[in-house]
Amino acid sequence: MKIPVVDFGAYRLGREEVPDDKLGTIIKEMNKAFTEIGFVYLENTGIEPEEVKSILDISKTFFFLPEDIKKQFNRSNQPSVPNHGWAPAETESLNPLRPGDLKESFNIVSIQPDIMWPSEEVLAGFRRIMESFFTRCEQLSLRILRVMALILGLDSDYFVNAHKRMNRDKNATTLRTLYYPPVDMSSVKEGQIRCGEHSDYGTITLVFQSSEGGLEVMNRSGEYISVPHIPGTILINIADLMQRWTSDYFVSAKHRVLLPPAEDKNPRQSVAFFVDPDDDAIISCCDNSNKYPPIKTLDYINERFFVSYGKQD
Repeated sequence: MKIPVVDFGAYRLGREEVPDDKLGTIIKEMNKAFTEIGFVYLENTGIEPEEVKSILDISKTFFFLPEDIKKQFNRSNQPSVPNHGWAPAETESLNPLRPGDLKESFNIVSIQPDIMWPSEEVLAGFRRIMESFFTRCEQLSLRILRVMALILGLDSDYFVNAHKRMNRDKNATTLRTLYYPPVDMSSVKEGQIRCGEHSDYGTITLVFQSSEGGLEVMNRSGEYISVPHIPGTILINIADLMQRWTSDYFVSAKHRVLLPPAEDKNPRQSVAFFVDPDDDAIISCCDNSNKYPPIKTLDYINERFFVSYGKQD
């Protein structure tokens, strides 16, 4: 099964009045995607290609800075906001059975004023572009969460009400910009790839890819399928906490980024917006089935972070 493309134009950012028939089509198509494979491409979301290009360009400029400058913004140097900042290549293993992933990243977990950022002298526009894109992704995420609630016959704000602190403290929602450098096959460790097999932690993820390939998603048959970049679309996927929240109605699928062919010396970029409920939100099965016991978001997310980061930090 291919990942479907759904036109989100009727509920795009900036549009408040949604015709019932148009919204009904979106609900039907997203329901099918989220229950059959857990991924969907959305087009006409209101986030424009120029915005995506801007964050990819400024990110690449950051990743090309000398390492001694990037180290100043290492995630481990910011204890008050422990997931904010730069993570060097091979410092996480999203599949713990593999060597460290061949990628580096910069995480943004808040747009509050007291967080360490590269100054304008170091990289002009970096903070402004990141914070603006965070806000745009947050706005779109809330619309997607409303559609997901309507799919389940719930009040439209059922999921939104547990995501009120995005971009502030006590919520782990993260904008992550990623850079996969060209691969020197002679130095690759056995079993090492660009990003190990994993499923995401929270509720949903928004993914913006550059044109280079490599991303694969596991379908319901247990086979990995290619997920190419489709210009003008955003890839949306269900994460594990949302699957639990919906008693496995929505499905969270494993995905990975493979090594490129030996002759391919191109880098790869992507940007992901990982949406999490507020830290103190209690996640209970929304169908009242008690299939899973209630759990506090922070406890669940911390358990997952430890698996990927605990051995490195």
